[in-house]
Amino acid sequence: MDKRIEIINGFYNGFAEDARLSQSRQGQLEYLTTMKYIHQFLPEKSNIIEIGAGTGRYSVTLAKEGHDVTAIELVKSNLELLRQNSEGLGNITSYQGDALDLSRFQDNTFDLTLVFGPLYHLYDKKDQQKALDEAIRVTKKGGTVMVAFLSVHAILFDNYLQGDLPAGIEENFTEDYQVKHFAEQLFTGFNVDEFEALFENKPVERIKTVAADSILELAEGRADFAMSDEDFKAFAEYHLHNCEKRELLGCSSHLIYICRKNDKSNFRGKCVYEIDCSHNGV
Repeated sequence: MDKRIEIINGFYNGFAEDARLSQSRQGQLEYLTTMKYIHQFLPEKSNIIEIGAGTGRYSVTLAKEGHDVTAIELVKSNLELLRQNSEGLGNITSYQGDALDLSRFQDNTFDLTLVFGPLYHLYDKKDQQKALDEAIRVTKKGGTVMVAFLSVHAILFDNYLQGDLPAGIEENFTEDYQVKHFAEQLFTGFNVDEFEALFENKPVERIKTVAADSILELAEGRADFAMSDEDFKAFAEYHLHNCEKRELLGCSSHLIYICRKNDKSNFRGKCVYEIDCSHNGV
């Protein structure tokens, strides 16, 4: 088995992915933000592919909204839960698969392509480029591609600021503070400019880069953290009005790059949002 796939399977087989977007304030905000931008760029009755679908939180929701959804998930245990969660829905199809190989799908097939996870675990630049090329290839001309990625600075703050900070700096940066990417990290982060540069010379136009969850992952790491429903609603409204500001992007653990495939591309592979503040309602 490929080392990357072995590491990913080892982690997610012991991780409660199905609850990640509902049981913490950080997960709830990530879900609210992501759904806001999906709806912003989602045509009615769309054909959607989610690559790295996890247990189907987005795919199942979008299928219930009436869209035709194809869900691709690498980890078998996640895929099994996805299929349980989508039971009875005739407009969602799921496959075990890798973001690096979407050869089962023809060019220009999907109105909206979601890549929410694979770039967390692609450490080699060739693999990063291949995943993006495949996502763009299967997207219709004029369609939207949304790609999630992690801030390397948020990884440092969230995991090492209250721990072994020198070890965290050494793990994520070279001596001159260039970002490192290697499989033993499990989760690999990017500078925002570095990630946006991955799309240079690709047949897409950048729309925006969005902070998905702000500083809440760092905040929730504190034993004394508490946020009432009222405070969460206020913070979520503030966040949704400011999450595109460049000065706030690096503070967020998760980010979303949104782009549109050029209408004339011949590429072949080279708002108002209602906020539910209850823990069970997002």
